[in-house]
Amino acid sequence: HVPIPFFLAFKMDIDHSCDFSESAVEHEDIPPDPALQEICGSEVNTELSKDMTEVKTVSTMTSFEKVSQGINHVEGGWAKMINADDTEVTARYKKKYLKDEHCQHTIMETASVMEHCNQCKEAEDCFPDLKDEKVVQEMEYEPASRIISMLRDPNKVKRTATSLSWHPLDYHKLAVAYSCLEFQRAPKNMSFDSYIWNIEICNKPEMTLKPISPLVCLEYNHKDTHILIGGSYNGQIGYWDTRSGSQPVQMSATEHSHKDPVYKVIWLQTKIGTETFSASTDGQVLFWDIRNMNEPTKRLVLDPSKKGNRENAFGAVSMEFENSMVRAKFLVGTEQGLVVSCNRKLETTDDPIVCMYSGHHGPIYALQRNPFFPKNFLTVADWTARIWSEDIKESSIISSKYHMTYLLDGCWSPVRPSVFFTVKMDGTLDVWDILFKEKDPILSLKVCDEALYSIRVRDKDSMVCCGSQLGTVRLLKMSPDLCTLQKNEKALVSEMFERETKREKILEGQYRERHQMKHSTSVEDEGGKDDMEELLACTESEFFETVEAEKKKIEDKEKERRSGMFCFQG
Repeated sequence: HVPIPFFLAFKMDIDHSCDFSESAVEHEDIPPDPALQEICGSEVNTELSKDMTEVKTVSTMTSFEKVSQGINHVEGGWAKMINADDTEVTARYKKKYLKDEHCQHTIMETASVMEHCNQCKEAEDCFPDLKDEKVVQEMEYEPASRIISMLRDPNKVKRTATSLSWHPLDYHKLAVAYSCLEFQRAPKNMSFDSYIWNIEICNKPEMTLKPISPLVCLEYNHKDTHILIGGSYNGQIGYWDTRSGSQPVQMSATEHSHKDPVYKVIWLQTKIGTETFSASTDGQVLFWDIRNMNEPTKRLVLDPSKKGNRENAFGAVSMEFENSMVRAKFLVGTEQGLVVSCNRKLETTDDPIVCMYSGHHGPIYALQRNPFFPKNFLTVADWTARIWSEDIKESSIISSKYHMTYLLDGCWSPVRPSVFFTVKMDGTLDVWDILFKEKDPILSLKVCDEALYSIRVRDKDSMVCCGSQLGTVRLLKMSPDLCTLQKNEKALVSEMFERETKREKILEGQYRERHQMKHSTSVEDEGGKDDMEELLACTESEFFETVEAEKKKIEDKEKERRSGMFCFQG
């Protein structure tokens, strides 16, 4: 067979994974025999096979006949007028050929494809245990997931991957914030750097972000995708422009920043795209404009007494703002297990805190509205994940079972309204579908041995990334069942939310009736108690009056008796 040029053979199979291997190959030059040139000097088809089929009961087998024929092989790639034995002529021809634009374009294109396949092969060599890892759970449909890649913290001292943010347009880029969340336990030689990764090149980060203090949260700007906003462990806010390098463009002034770590930053979808706000456990929500980071534009203190006292304020751990909603409200998840609904337009209202939702027993680490039904939102805290309705304040409408380990983060699927994801402290990723099961996940995958602190789903599909305590980000690909909108799914989820909301309203009404009846009974009991005391007082006064009257009668009789005895003696 005539060998095909390497770059053509390589391009023919670029859609399949390449398997590189080392082998000992001996090359030997065999000059052509001029005596045979007249016999076999014609062009022939290399596919000299006669197709024959042999049909069996189960399978079809193909056999062929081999034909031996001589082929006049001449060193390829040289023009007819070029003498291949002349070193100077061949060198000049090579130099001329390599200057050709078409040649350069072909070489660069082939080199990029080769580099990509080589990196994929290196990734498979680095993580052989991830090649065919898959978990399938038997149900009416078969949800499954498998780990396809890992992004490891390149530093020796490992930090927690606390926040993840996908690029809004380039779905291969992922921004990861690294920090140590254990109070005063950060290692001395810990790096402050965070990174932007290209998930196709998992060996090293594409760009490094160098903050003053470790970043706890990080978010891409959807208006200008070159800009990222980050909240630091020391309470400062800063933003980066990837066109300007690794250093932050601006940082907020320390005296006007948060006093505790910033756990969440959110961009406001305005025309300019420069407004953002941040939440921290110091009990404040600060509004910023990145054009002037010297001080915040507005300040909200999460004081339940609504007096603006920071000493009594709730510490903010998570936050959610849906830009598509008409009402300018946002939600804040607190350390105390409450969800606080706040008004964004602080200058037009005297009551920025609208209401509060109670039900959790610990800090609310994740808070997100359903992308299809914004009136319903998901919370992840303590040992449960809960779904709420804005109309019900006292309790959630759907709740998971109590797990044995803490839940640390969660988010909705961007393509299916009934699916959401949670991660736990034991390194497990749970996938939920409330149309099939409310209390239990439909798929559980043991991702790693350390705790999973963060999770984010790519908007265009269900590519999931999970950040662990040791700074490793694992990329998981979901099965088509989990990333394809099912038939009538929106209508079924809407009906489910409405049904559960009505049920909770009825239960809430019954609870209020019982509470009012109990209160009225206690009031009646208190009124009856007052009447009894008054009756006892009257009875007591009548008793003493009767006693006094009897005493007076006895004294009068005694006087009469004494006066009669005196007259008798006289």
